[in-house]
Amino acid sequence: MGLEQVRISIFAFLLAAVLAAATSSDPSASAAQRCFCQVTGHLDDCTCDVETIDLFNNQKLFPKLQKLLESDYFRYYKVNLKKACPFWSENSHCGIRSCAVKPCNLNELPIGLMSSNSKYSKEASEEQEDCEKAGKLGAIDSSLSEEARRTLQEWNRHDDEADRFCEADDEQSPDSEYVDLLLNPERFTGYKGAETWKIWNSIYEENCFKPNTIKRPLNPLAADRGEDEGRSFYHWLEGLCVEKRAFFRLVSGLHASINVHLSARYLLQDNWFEQKWGHNVSEFQLRFDANLTKGEGPRRLRNLYFLYLIELRALSKVLPFFERTSFQLYTGNAIRDKENKNRLLKILDLIKSFPLHFDENSLFTGDQKEAQKLKDDFKHHFRNISRIMDCVGCFKCRLWGKLQTQGLGTALKILFSEKQIEAMPDLEFPDSPSSFQLSRQEIVALFNAFGRISTSIKELQTFRDLLSRIQ
Repeated sequence: MGLEQVRISIFAFLLAAVLAAATSSDPSASAAQRCFCQVTGHLDDCTCDVETIDLFNNQKLFPKLQKLLESDYFRYYKVNLKKACPFWSENSHCGIRSCAVKPCNLNELPIGLMSSNSKYSKEASEEQEDCEKAGKLGAIDSSLSEEARRTLQEWNRHDDEADRFCEADDEQSPDSEYVDLLLNPERFTGYKGAETWKIWNSIYEENCFKPNTIKRPLNPLAADRGEDEGRSFYHWLEGLCVEKRAFFRLVSGLHASINVHLSARYLLQDNWFEQKWGHNVSEFQLRFDANLTKGEGPRRLRNLYFLYLIELRALSKVLPFFERTSFQLYTGNAIRDKENKNRLLKILDLIKSFPLHFDENSLFTGDQKEAQKLKDDFKHHFRNISRIMDCVGCFKCRLWGKLQTQGLGTALKILFSEKQIEAMPDLEFPDSPSSFQLSRQEIVALFNAFGRISTSIKELQTFRDLLSRIQ
């Protein structure tokens, strides 16, 4: 980062702090002002502004994206919700009925998803089935020992996972099941308290490049030191390299997005006759009002916009992968599959036309060895976060947590695979081998995760309107 960029970053930080202090200390500030006073103008480390994102997402992209996500290819997600927490043993499961997830029966699935493999196209599915029937691994040398076979399988698995930022579920596991995302929507289930804070505390304290001496503001599992705690934390954060600062902002943005969803689809009524969900303005204020969060809430919302830009940029970069004639959104219904691929390509063309994309070339520059070490650390920390999702006690929360971390991890994989994507065979030779691949699970997670963020941005306008009626 150059000296001028440092000056701009410091100026933006100081300006935001002044605005937050002024709003928090102004008793006449409205509820909408207290939540959204800083959620305007240019975003840190970006050339884009909040207003441009709002206009593009809410009026152009959101309706088209939601239509795509209702299709059979994207609504079914295969996930293992039975994996044990790898970090602590005293993990308890939520007993609230809203926490339950109803998996699909095989007869409910589109015919193209009923195969046991997880590939993303009809051709790839048939190829894998042929490989399995031929027993290619054993055909290499029938005298291979069982240990040697396992070693070869591990090599293949390592090659497949080398570029992943998440620890993906084994889709061949008998514990992995398809879930209809439309029938198991993300919303407030009643799961809250110390257990949820333990999850987020582990993510922030152990995986955001933060030393133990620096205390995160509003950490419910640590003693509250007041305003000084927040100032020292952000002084430390602004002093980080742009990559580590971006990592924290991605995690914070994901946290903010989830909180927006929970506030927008809050359990307002629960009795034997019905359950009713809707917008809970008070809950939104508890999470984002500057007065109630000591200035933290608006920062979280700005990080949500930063996350939006990162995933939007990844989608703009991966267009060549989906343009290949051999790629299908394969469900077994040829007409609908073709329609949905055309719909997907139009959405990606629209995303590519966005005028103020995030510049990922500013990341991991400088000394090659140091940049590679930082990239490896980045990947390691994010993989840890994906594993923490298996510690979530609410199964519906676990489902959406796993999907959204895998979606963000897939977006990062795309951004850091630019050379492989550029080297992909052109449209004249679509079947030539490529080093860049995405599984169906990654594709479904990528688009549904971005769909959640797009929904959060759209819901912010609803909360602005609702809060504007409160004096």
